[in-house]
Amino acid sequence: MATKAILQELILNPDRLNDLVDEAKNLAFQHGLVMRTHETPNSSEVVTHVPFTLFPSPVPKAAFLQALAVQTHFNTLVDKISQDQDFLEETLASTVQADHFTAKLFGIYKQVQQEGHKQSIVVGLNRSDYMVDQKEDGSSSLKQIEINTIAAAGFGTSDHLSMVHRRLLQSVGLVEESQSVQDTNRTAEMSAALAKAWQLYDQQKAVIMFLVEDVQISKLSHCCIERELWKRNIPVIRRKFQEVSSGGSLDGEKKLFIDGLEVAVVYYRYGYMPDQYTEQSWDARLMMERSLAAKCPDIGTHLAGTKKVQQVLARPGVLEKFFPDQPQVVEQIRATFAGLYTLDMGPEGDQAVAMALANPDAFVLKPQREGGGNNCFGEDIVKLLQEVKNDKRRAAYILMDRIRPRTEQNILLRRELPIRLVSICYEIGVYGAYVRHGGEMVLNQVGGHNLRTKNIDHNDAGLLRGVTTFDSPLFI
Repeated sequence: MATKAILQELILNPDRLNDLVDEAKNLAFQHGLVMRTHETPNSSEVVTHVPFTLFPSPVPKAAFLQALAVQTHFNTLVDKISQDQDFLEETLASTVQADHFTAKLFGIYKQVQQEGHKQSIVVGLNRSDYMVDQKEDGSSSLKQIEINTIAAAGFGTSDHLSMVHRRLLQSVGLVEESQSVQDTNRTAEMSAALAKAWQLYDQQKAVIMFLVEDVQISKLSHCCIERELWKRNIPVIRRKFQEVSSGGSLDGEKKLFIDGLEVAVVYYRYGYMPDQYTEQSWDARLMMERSLAAKCPDIGTHLAGTKKVQQVLARPGVLEKFFPDQPQVVEQIRATFAGLYTLDMGPEGDQAVAMALANPDAFVLKPQREGGGNNCFGEDIVKLLQEVKNDKRRAAYILMDRIRPRTEQNILLRRELPIRLVSICYEIGVYGAYVRHGGEMVLNQVGGHNLRTKNIDHNDAGLLRGVTTFDSPLFI
């Protein structure tokens, strides 16, 4: 690749490299690629550029297009799972015994189902993440890492990175290559689903409420979504769990009111990790789930994104249950699955434990968590499984074949990170947006894409953890 040769030249010319890095950072600020700092996460007085790569990274075009092509089917699958109480109950039966967080979520799901008073508007914003698995024989294939069904991030202030990368390629003489860097309109596409749900709620004075965290380092990205909604004259408010608890209520029709404002849509940007809840927060979550407000996601959709559901979907015959008489859809989805194994108590789980202990570097141990930094690798797998292998706690995890991603070289630009050429790997993220009204899917679309890149020295990922950087695909 031409970018690889340019990178090698730049490393030998530090002055030119420093000039290009300064140009890159200036372009980032010009195009709004900014975020709050970890030192002052609740203030926009001081901001920095989002972490990003100096150049776009080479990505096989066929794998990228494959990920885009299957996304609307994943949207449909997640929505069908969220409505199937029997499937969720059977699938998560062992997990809720071993994992308190999943049990609390499932308890809310069952209560809402038993009450039988459902909001007919369902809105989903998800992101399906993939790696390109590189085999020893030189062949490669697209494999899904996970699907995020709550607080799917990575769009907003980073949307114009493609413009930055095109300009940088042009600056080093790679004009032809710059034309293959695609724009993505992900914030507008994802916001359109929230707007559609608000429109279907059909109450002009009702608001969309963002449920947000106490430490709001991502607020500027949220503001990009808010801007899209305000452009449509849709009012937006931001509230924390404690503010919902103190200012929220349901009327006799189960309409949700926060500080006197009727809420049409609750958009969860928080609430995906156990440490984000107190007992008061759980009560607030239940109130919101019981309400007539559309939820993004509702509790069933949240559960549909658990790792245990991902593992069960890979079993023979399961996808066919959700897509009867659609073998091509089943084939498209199944082609993206890596090897996934149960750790439930019993012979099948015992076999998976034995496999992992015998060859821990071949697998990843995954808990029912989102947000990055939760997975176990190598000797950490051995340590954890030795502790839980003989009791039900192991059912809180699943085992997945470790993907060996294709690697490239790039320079990662992150505040206070030394400028150096490193070996990197990336995840392809594809966004999905859908709205269902009753039994009719009124919107089902691909919401754009992103590329998130890290140094191969890191096992796990996470943008806010200081590991991952934003990137753009350069098709090969």
